[in-house]
This record gives sequence, C-alpha cells and structure tokens, in this order.
Amino acid sequence: MPSDLPRPTQLGLKAIVYDLDGVVTRTADLHAAAWKDLFDAYLKDRAARTGEPFQPFDIATDYMTYVDGKPRYDGVRSFLESRGIALPFGAPGDGPEQETVCGLGNRKNALFRKVVEENGVTVFPGARRFIEDTRAAGIRAALCSSSKNARLILEQAGMLDLFDYIMDGIVAAEMELPGKPKPDTFIEAARQVDATPADSAIVEDATVGVEAGRAGGFALTIGIDRGAGADILREHGADVVVSDLGDFERV
Repeated sequence: MPSDLPRPTQLGLKAIVYDLDGVVTRTADLHAAAWKDLFDAYLKDRAARTGEPFQPFDIATDYMTYVDGKPRYDGVRSFLESRGIALPFGAPGDGPEQETVCGLGNRKNALFRKVVEENGVTVFPGARRFIEDTRAAGIRAALCSSSKNARLILEQAGMLDLFDYIMDGIVAAEMELPGKPKPDTFIEAARQVDATPADSAIVEDATVGVEAGRAGGFALTIGIDRGAGADILREHGADVVVSDLGDFERV
C-alpha cells in the first residue's frame, strides 16, 4: 500500500466524481470482450467480402488505444479509422445489423448487455468501502461514465443508491456534452452535486479520463491502474495512481 497517499477528507473536497468500469465495477473486461467479439466478427465478414487480410482486434493494444473510456460511437469510429475503414455514421436508432458506426456500436451494446444480464456484475470491494466512507464524511459522490448502461450496471451491482448524481452516456447525449478526453461531463457531474472542479476529485482508470481531469482543472485526479500503466496514467494527468481505491487508508 503506498504510504504517501493523501486522505480525501483532509483535502477540503466537496465531491468525488467516479468513472464506473474498471473503477467501481469489474466490467471493463466485459466491455473489452464484447468489443473483441464485435470487431472480430465484423472484420472477418469484411475480409470475406473484400479480400482484405483479416487482422483480429487486439485487447492489449486496440482496446486500450482506440476504445477504452470513450463514448461507444467514438470508440467504433476511432478503431475503424485506425484500420483505414470509413463507414457512414448513421443514426443512434440504427439496427445492429446495419453497417454504420451507430449500427456497429449498437451491436456491441447488445453483446455487452447480454453478458451482464446473464452473469451479473462484480464490484471492487475497496471501491465500495471508499465511496461509503467518503460519503459518510460528507463528501458527495457523483458517477461519470460514457456508458449508456451505467444504471443497469449499478442496479445489478446493488450500488445505485451510493451516488448522489449519475452522468451517463444517455444524459451526456441529451445535454449535448462531448465525451472524454473533454472534461465537460465531469464538470457537469460536479456541478450537479453543488461542487466545482476546484473542490472536487475524479477517479479514472483510462488515459482519456485522467486527461479530462487535468483539462478540467480538478483539485485531484486519481488514476486506477488496471493495465494502462502507472507511468502512462501520470503522463496523461493523474496526480496519484493506485491499484485500487482500497489502497487508501480508512478516512
């Protein structure tokens, strides 16, 4: 356990804004697997139609570089661009069978929801304890996730009542807020619990998330290293990097 970690209750924080996947719940690996299922199937089909060589989606590189932490359609477009594939954006209502950015994104969502509903969601015990302790100490908790399934995940995890406000992909779209690495969703989540970046912290496991913390001028950006790498998270904007929120002492 790092010995120099700040105590959140000693930093004058009014609020902490948490990412969901990989911070609170062990769902980042489910997302990664769903993305791989989506893109491998799509790339195989495309290769059969065009004669292009099939190069599978790689979780260690493609997911972490082009998809992790981004809103769903941004992730689809970013990865396809990395392969030189240009598809029409389409519309959010596109069916999962349509060959558009939105259609592929909706296909991935169906794959992910099926896994969650069949297998449930695992919560990081250290995260639950940290959120409970900081809320008991008077620090408000807001969730900020690019996922449109955030409420489903929290309900499955039995954690819906631990957050004073939830900013998810649905709310962000309704408010026309850009996703990470822009800080707008985090700033709005803090505002909704009567706080500002200057008196708030954010907790993120993705490089685009800690970039948002730095861009938004948050008092503290906590990086959770679930595979991105501690040095990489610091380079992108994390003030403190831990392996889990349980690394912090009891508040």
